Amino acid sequence: RHVSSSCLIGERCRETASSPWCRYKVGSRSLAAEHWCMRGKCIVSANSLFPRSPSISFYPLCHGNIFTLLDNTIKAGRVLADFGSNLNLHKMPRTKKKNSKGGQHGAVQPFSDEDASIETLSHCSSFSDSTSVADEGGDGSEDTAQEDFQYKLKGFIDSTVDKSAKTRQGALDGLKTAMATRILYEFISERRMTITDSIERCLKKGKGEEQRAAASLACLLCIQLGSGIESEEVFKTLKPIFKNILADGSANIQARQAVATSLGLCTLVAEDDVLDVQATMECFENLFTRSYARADGYPAQASPKTAEAAESEDVNMRIVAGETIALLFELARDTEPEFEFEDWDQLCVKLSALATDCNKHRAKNDKRKQRSVFRDVLKAVEDGDFQSETIRFGTERMSIDSWVRKRTYDAFREFVGSGMNYHLQANEFIRDVFELGPPMLVDSATMKAMKISRFERHLHNSAAFKARTKARSKFRDKRVDVGEF
Repeated sequence: RHVSSSCLIGERCRETASSPWCRYKVGSRSLAAEHWCMRGKCIVSANSLFPRSPSISFYPLCHGNIFTLLDNTIKAGRVLADFGSNLNLHKMPRTKKKNSKGGQHGAVQPFSDEDASIETLSHCSSFSDSTSVADEGGDGSEDTAQEDFQYKLKGFIDSTVDKSAKTRQGALDGLKTAMATRILYEFISERRMTITDSIERCLKKGKGEEQRAAASLACLLCIQLGSGIESEEVFKTLKPIFKNILADGSANIQARQAVATSLGLCTLVAEDDVLDVQATMECFENLFTRSYARADGYPAQASPKTAEAAESEDVNMRIVAGETIALLFELARDTEPEFEFEDWDQLCVKLSALATDCNKHRAKNDKRKQRSVFRDVLKAVEDGDFQSETIRFGTERMSIDSWVRKRTYDAFREFVGSGMNYHLQANEFIRDVFELGPPMLVDSATMKAMKISRFERHLHNSAAFKARTKARSKFRDKRVDVGEF
């Protein structure tokens, strides 16, 4: 005698006294369900569900309120909704087997014990109650997504040694995107030397964009590993290659730029020895001083050259030059409070002209960005002020209140891009750089409770918009009353 099992719609299967078939209820009607009950599982013939598709032949199993169509993975609710009262489950076809003597056919059991176990194992890994599936379904989907993601990463790592340069660069870009948007410490730590070898090969044998992507990936690898022995091993392998590319004047200019940026940031992350840091700075000094050496052999002052760069035709060059001037003045005043610059008046005139640039030959968007940056630069040079910014990530906030802090933030954001907020939340090294403390573990319920309502957010945005409009109106000549002066 078998134990009663759960049928596909939640009614208990009951064995009748006269036959081994079960009955179940659909709504208020009682229909004969031609199930073959065996060891607590109902094996149902579902060929009649699709009478016009003779090619479909499968046997679903219903157990624990779950109805699984083995090859189509259609659940009971969807099947009942699609077919409604036209569901007609026929008797499972009995197989015919010839005896050893041949000729005679005997009626045999549709499935033996062995066949039923094979059918179950081959199509269904496990069955559980609907409640357990509802509770564990999310975890299962997350685990599956994580496995798929790691499988893609392994494919990218393997593709970094492909013969095709396009394939290698695509693999490098895929790894860069993954490291920039997620914390992958455990996965990367186990494969750090493999990834390092791939980066080394791409830096040595690659050209242009491939070298640039490899240099950026090296920096992201160190950021993921953080400050420790693991990142030191990676940087120790790649540092000589970085310096060779920097010293090679025939190398691609974009590759050299990416290598210089990666070398500087990797030194910040992975280098602990002060002498090694000083050697890297001397390498940069020897490289950069060649561009502004005077005829007498002595290097010129950096500030005049930087001021000339602020008048470049490229808007990005002008903006970077202006931010560098503000950064140098801030560092100089922190070191020497009574610092004075010789050509201070002339520099302020140039900065003021750039802050109010009205050149018609330049794009409006470029002029807007330039004026916004150089207004802040002019304040930094004249008064030593900085317009602080607030960065929000999750339930935390970080204040950027100096040009040094802003430059540090921009340097990390250059590599991680849109994943900067996520790294501020979870990356221990970046949190340590910005003095944010250890990562905060906040569950979803707490996050939901701390989240402000839409109405409160609307009021806050309205107040901020009003205050911003009043502040900006002071800098618009057309809004100023001449009588006030």
